[in-house]
Order: sequence, then C-alpha cells, then structure tokens
Amino acid sequence: MKRIFITGVSGYIGMKIARALAEHGRVEQIVGIDIRPPADPLDKFLFVEQDVRAPLLDLLTEHAIDTVIHAAYVLPPLHNTALMEDINVAGTRNVLNATAAANVAQLLYTSSTTAYGFYRDNPVPLHEDSPLRGNADFTYAKNKKEIEHLLEAFEIAHPDMALTILRPCFVVGPGFDNPLSRYLEKPIVPLPPETAPFQFVHEDDLVRVMVMCLEKRVTGRYNVAPEGTIGFPEMVTLLGNRVLCLPLRLMIACNSLFWFLRLGFLTEFPSSGFNLIIHPWLASSERLIEKTGFEFQYTSHAAFEDFAKSLKVP
Repeated sequence: MKRIFITGVSGYIGMKIARALAEHGRVEQIVGIDIRPPADPLDKFLFVEQDVRAPLLDLLTEHAIDTVIHAAYVLPPLHNTALMEDINVAGTRNVLNATAAANVAQLLYTSSTTAYGFYRDNPVPLHEDSPLRGNADFTYAKNKKEIEHLLEAFEIAHPDMALTILRPCFVVGPGFDNPLSRYLEKPIVPLPPETAPFQFVHEDDLVRVMVMCLEKRVTGRYNVAPEGTIGFPEMVTLLGNRVLCLPLRLMIACNSLFWFLRLGFLTEFPSSGFNLIIHPWLASSERLIEKTGFEFQYTSHAAFEDFAKSLKVP
C-alpha cells in the first residue's frame, strides 16, 4: 500500500480515506480522480479531474499504483437512471479492467449492505452469505448488487489479486450529508406509523476498517455494521425536529407525485426508498471481527449522536 489510487476521491468516503492515508507512514503517493476537485489540499496527493468511465490504465501505470480503492458511486437518486447506472456499473467495469491490466496488488471496493435489499422477509441479521437482492426499483441498491456480481467473476479471473469488498451499513458522522440526512433534518419529518430499527457505522470506524484491510491485505467480503440500532423517531428527536405520523399509502402517493414533478425541495428520492425505512435490514459484522479482531469505537446510536451534535450551533 505504497502508491494508492482512489476513485471518487472528492466524495464523502473518498476524502475521508484519502486524508487518513496521507498521514500514513507507509504511503508514498495518493492519486485520486473525481469530476470535481477535493475541498482540502493533502500531502503526497495528486488530483486528476476525470470521470470514472474515462481511460485509467495510463494513470495506474505512470504512477506505479499498487493499490486501488474504488469509492466512486452516484448516491443521490437521479431521475436519469440510465446515466446513474452507467456511471456506477460501467464505471466499475472500467476500473476493474484497468486494475487487472496494470497488475495492481490489491483492490478494495466500498460496497454496501443495500446490496442485500430491503425486504420484509430479510433474515435478521444479514450475513455475508445472505443472498444479494438489491431492489430492482431502487437504483442504488440494484447497482450495488450488480457490481458485486461483476466482482465475483473478476475474482475468479484474477485469483492472484487481493480483493477486498466492504459492505458498510449507512455511514454517519459530522460529514453525513445525503438525501436521508436532509430528510431527517426537516423541522417536521413525515414518517409512517411503523418503521424498522436502523444501523449506522461512524465514518471514522469505516475509515479505520479500510486502512486496516490495506495494511494487513485482508481479502474477502465483510459487513461493516456496529452493535445496536436506533429508531427513526429517536433520530428526529435527537436532531431537535418533530415527527408527523402519516399513513404509508398517503406518503407513497404524495412522494411519487413530487418525484414525478421533480420537486426536489419536497423529495430527493423515489417512493421505493421508503422500503429502507419500513423493512428490516440489519447486518452482522461477526466475520469481520473474527477475522481481524476489529473493534468499533461507536455503536449505531453513538454514531448518530455524533452527527446530531455536529449540527448544533456552539
């Protein structure tokens, strides 16, 4: 892990892991790509403004890259699902092809527990061998599932490469800023009468897992989800906001209309996104802990509390 290449380096996780690696004694250089520059300057860092679908092989070979972290992914749902899927899936295929051609030693991919999908009959907890059923009507989860299938074939074709696939639950912390966080930050938050317990991993814990996997060249697939859960009503309360309890059918009908009309100030996700609120979707990190001895510093509840504290005006 001397010369590291990061896709999506200006994103939430990309920037966090780049900062951590820039301070690591074993790292000589970090090369990162994104479609926008990172917010902060870093030591030992070279930024290249480039789409993840553009040719990558010359960058990898020119800088003698030995480790690739693939973190580029479109998280906020787009109305143009074809574009979202092209960036996510075709972009990943492009990364895999370049990584193989450059004979990179290790590839770490940040997947997600969303690859399991949100279903009423999900086992509790979900383990790494649970079927990947990312919902076809929720592009984020669907693409995570499809990318993992690409990685299965890639692993067979390139057995000499160390492949690490991390499946974190939703990541939270002071940097948490996505459609879910913005929904919960509304002064009045509509919620259905029944919601499922939720998991969060703190951003610092996820970065610690990623660094550890690179240091020890850990291979395989691992859920990254700490102990405990937190309920949606409690999240809203911790943020100082109020819950408005509404029938799920009414919420779906209204949200579908708002999404169709592209009223972004009212909704940032299609109605299929409500499945992650109402269906059980809890993963176990038993395999990660047994294999590596990793210890989470934050429970799900403590991780969300840290996010809530970060929003309070001093």
